[in-house]
Amino acid sequence: MQSAQNQPIYDVIISGAGPVGLFLSCELALANCSVLVLEKAENPHSPLKRLPFGIRGLSAPTIEALYRRGLLNELDVHKRLKNPHQHAEHGSRRQVGHFAGIPFHEGDIDTSQWTYRLPSSTDTSLISEMQELETILTRRAETLGVDIRCGFATTDFHQTEDGVTVQSGNQSFYSKWLVGCDGSRSVVRKVGGFDFAGTEPEFTGYTTQVDIVDLEKLSPGRNVTPTGMYLQSQPGYVMIQDFDGGVFHSSGKPVTREHIQAVLRHVSNTDVTISALHIATTWTDRARQATTYRNGRVLLAGDAAHIHAPLGGQGLNLGLGDAMNLGWKLAATIHEEAPEGLLDSYFTERHPIAAHVLDWSRAQVAIMRPDAYGRALNAIVRDLMNTPDGATYFAGRVWGIFTHYTLGGDHPFVGRSVPNFELEDGTTIGERMYDGRGILLDFESVTLRKALASEYEGQINYIAGSAKDQLGVSAVLIRPDGFIAWASDNDSDYDGLQKAAARWFIRHTKVRH
Repeated sequence: MQSAQNQPIYDVIISGAGPVGLFLSCELALANCSVLVLEKAENPHSPLKRLPFGIRGLSAPTIEALYRRGLLNELDVHKRLKNPHQHAEHGSRRQVGHFAGIPFHEGDIDTSQWTYRLPSSTDTSLISEMQELETILTRRAETLGVDIRCGFATTDFHQTEDGVTVQSGNQSFYSKWLVGCDGSRSVVRKVGGFDFAGTEPEFTGYTTQVDIVDLEKLSPGRNVTPTGMYLQSQPGYVMIQDFDGGVFHSSGKPVTREHIQAVLRHVSNTDVTISALHIATTWTDRARQATTYRNGRVLLAGDAAHIHAPLGGQGLNLGLGDAMNLGWKLAATIHEEAPEGLLDSYFTERHPIAAHVLDWSRAQVAIMRPDAYGRALNAIVRDLMNTPDGATYFAGRVWGIFTHYTLGGDHPFVGRSVPNFELEDGTTIGERMYDGRGILLDFESVTLRKALASEYEGQINYIAGSAKDQLGVSAVLIRPDGFIAWASDNDSDYDGLQKAAARWFIRHTKVRH
């Protein structure tokens, strides 16, 4: 299809070629949508995305999402840096995560409380490199036919009832939908008039690569001091938190060697000397969230929709969860296969998840304050985290184990990520989700269920047969994003299955091949 100016009209334009925009483009292209990704950077591979700056912890929902699209094993870092808690000896005190710098330990975590996880489940957490993740997602997007253009910043847009005209400099592009995945300073959010509500920062954070003359004056690891915090992950790589109310970050002043040295001396209470500054960036704990994720034909995802301090690395995971949730819903809308309210459910499901993460970030800042109140809170939380229930709770929150959507229904599985059932043919349910369609997994091979799935041909795949551990369920209806829409422990509740299928899918209106 061509516009009046003889330009192609895409189904979706995505502003931003970071992991969120790229993953969303893959989800849309997998569902046969035409996608253009506009990225303002000529070369999106910033030095800050490489080791050790670009190291990110991937949570359980992110790992499951990558696994369900056949992407997980492409991560070389995944092969090297699996979370060690998976195979360590019982009783180990190995640190496997933290909350506000307070560690929780492997031996304290009672995984039996996570009743929906199976031996065939993916890891609960992994370490990945941002640049490698973007490379893998770019390769997959291009394989699926996504048009990615670097050096094209989104500068303006105009929407009508039928579509969106996106301006990049003196060039215009046309699409039915626009999604802003363009980060914390999102142009799409600003031009689109989205409210961005939240709280102001308490500190300026610095991520730096420096040459230090007298390295022995700094202690390795994370150090909380009366004036802030500094982290030395390896010689020359230093992160600092200076509780200045975020003043320096918002000042627009250049980050010089002299300034970093002064801040590091102030926070570390030493006279350490920096001889050279190679890389530096600043950030804050500002926590804001869009009050809606949609304005007409314009949507937001990732940091464009919500920002918070990068404490614990939850921002990347939150954004990738947005992409997994939005992709199939927007594609169904484009193909006119969406039941009423499907696209709106993106906001109603994802906004509460982000709100919880923002509060999680604020709570960390509160107990990191370099004052008597912060130290008192820190001591209490530390005691709680050193108990099995405390460590299990914090690990479950940090790793996303408790992610849950309120979808209605009485069965405890509904709204949760589907357990990775290992089927009788040796495959897992995660491996059967590569095509991005829904699944009716029927352990009892009930004829009525098979007939219902056939009414949604092209949208719901029917899989019958037993599994090694069925966790007591008879059947589950799985959405394309891997979350359970309906479940039953017996062969009854056919009405419930019919209603769930009609809520998330459309019968035969248009079959996708």
